[in-house]
Amino acid sequence: MDTLLKENKMGTMPVNKLLLSLSLPLVISMLMQAMYNVVDSLFVARVSENALTAVSLAFPIQNFMIAVGVGTGVGMNAYLSRSLGEKNKKDVDLAANNGIFLAFLSYIVILVLGLALSGFYYKAQTDIAEIIEGGETYIKICLIGSFGLFLQITMERLLQSTGKAFFSMITQITGAVINIIFDPIFIFGYFGFPAMGVAGAALATVMGQIIAMLLGLFLNIKANKEISISLKCFKPDIHAIKRIYSVGFPSIIMQSVSSVMTFGMNNILLAFSSTATAVFGVYFKLQSFVIMPVLGLNNGMVPIISYNYGAGNKDRIIKTIKLSIVAAVTIMALGLAAFQILPYQILMIFDASENMLEIGIPALKIISIHFILAGFSIIMNAVFQAFGKGFYSLLVSLTRQLIVLLPVAFLLSKTDVLANVWWSFPIAEVVSVSICCFFMTKIYKNIIKKI
Repeated sequence: MDTLLKENKMGTMPVNKLLLSLSLPLVISMLMQAMYNVVDSLFVARVSENALTAVSLAFPIQNFMIAVGVGTGVGMNAYLSRSLGEKNKKDVDLAANNGIFLAFLSYIVILVLGLALSGFYYKAQTDIAEIIEGGETYIKICLIGSFGLFLQITMERLLQSTGKAFFSMITQITGAVINIIFDPIFIFGYFGFPAMGVAGAALATVMGQIIAMLLGLFLNIKANKEISISLKCFKPDIHAIKRIYSVGFPSIIMQSVSSVMTFGMNNILLAFSSTATAVFGVYFKLQSFVIMPVLGLNNGMVPIISYNYGAGNKDRIIKTIKLSIVAAVTIMALGLAAFQILPYQILMIFDASENMLEIGIPALKIISIHFILAGFSIIMNAVFQAFGKGFYSLLVSLTRQLIVLLPVAFLLSKTDVLANVWWSFPIAEVVSVSICCFFMTKIYKNIIKKI
């Protein structure tokens, strides 16, 4: 209780220094996450292009698991951080322990559904036996070991919500390094291990997640004194679960929309060639190097806004939002420059064939046009969540990816020119920014201005 009653640094430290101290470790850890996402594809590409396609097609399922874990974590984070600002120790512990319970429950539900439907999922998209067999093997291993993913995310969100971003960075980097080390060992069979191909990539991934989960649990118990994790506190609390999912459920849906969009895009692109789908999968891995740092910035920003909303500090909220927008747009501008100047060099990391280069170079150049606008939109969606307006984020995401992007991509595919399909991304982002500006104006008038 004494720890909680002391003024948390999120209410006293200068905002620019606070945002940097919370976000920089998360940006670094997110870059590590992006690296090991890319490393998976990098090594698998050396097995075969079909193996790369199999892993690329698994992305919507993996993204859905991450969406459930992160969405629940966002809801828990917002509830916990606001309770800290209000000096409400009981709700702090309710948020933490119910967040862990919901993470484990999510694992059980997704494991059962995933194992039952994975075969149908691949066969609905392709009839190439190598892709189906490799994809099923890859995703089943990821599903069985995904308790590591769900609980790793939860442990990291607990550390972030109390301002201990450095420890969260340590867990993410540890998991990423484990994956990077064991990827080539398991895939190609070094040091006496059998060569397992795509199964080895999946095994290295879940091993990294499980070790990161265990480290995160240890750090929360030993170093996160503002929360109390206890087995006897895991009894579900309906009030706490409702508060977590009031923000978390829209976030889950919002991030799951990306899985639906990716599934739809894969099917549109498969009508052109499996190589087009492989290029799209590679793009998603590559863009994570740009998006992940902005998401790290988001994760540092949300508890600052939530805490100061609970504490009634308007000036710190406004300054945090402005600084976050500037930082996000700068990061995305650097990504834009890289994709425009170095598309050939980037694709050759994946041993790209001539056909893959012919498709991939214009794809990277066209899609990346939307990066700067996307930086603004990503920050706005996190701001909506920090104020408990997860529905706004959901509506933006649904509109961008399902109402605009997919239909536009489908219509452009009817021109029979693959390069035209990529323009659906910049078009959808323009719509997204417009909606974000409308919702942000409402939040300022109805909430921030009245604090």
